[in-house]
Amino acid sequence: MDDDDDVLKPLAIRCTDTDCENGLHCFLQKKLPKQPRPTGHCRDCGAGLVSWDRVRRRDIRDVQYTFDALKHELIRHAFFHRRFDQHAINHAKRKGRLGFDAAAEARIRSSVGSAKHPRQGRQTPYDKNVLHYAQHAVAACCRKCIEYWHGVPPDRDLSEEEIKYLTQLVLLYVDQRLPDLNPNPQKVPRIPNQWARKATSRKKR
Repeated sequence: MDDDDDVLKPLAIRCTDTDCENGLHCFLQKKLPKQPRPTGHCRDCGAGLVSWDRVRRRDIRDVQYTFDALKHELIRHAFFHRRFDQHAINHAKRKGRLGFDAAAEARIRSSVGSAKHPRQGRQTPYDKNVLHYAQHAVAACCRKCIEYWHGVPPDRDLSEEEIKYLTQLVLLYVDQRLPDLNPNPQKVPRIPNQWARKATSRKKR
């Protein structure tokens, strides 16, 4: 399981950032006036590294290719390798691996299942829950990312089959990142919030 300090620095990258010299790209194309976004190569350097037809088949048996393809994109690579913050680790321990099955499906339904989420594009935080990390890593964080990676139109609710597929991707990410996670919930002390820490510090003076 990943070890980390209580607080990680905020992730200082955006979905459209690239680091092409190091093989990290962005495949979200720039929108052309009155035209849909094209699909394909890196928006900055033009590298074509993803078989989009293959990824958009949404075949869970081909998940290794899908994960490898996702890791070509800077934002996805970051969440496949970023250390979990302590809140996320503690939450995972309290949940236990078996608890993630229902939690992952519920998270997909509530955050991206509808085409009309009130915070569309901003509904998935970057920290404090392993499922948040997973959604960004597997491009299940908002309907825009689901559209260009998984080929699902953003103007309708997800089908049951699509919810099942994205849930499976999230759970496979959890298994890959936390292979030693206990199946059952564990008791883990809560991290004192900022104000509690300050109050404790004042009492010790």
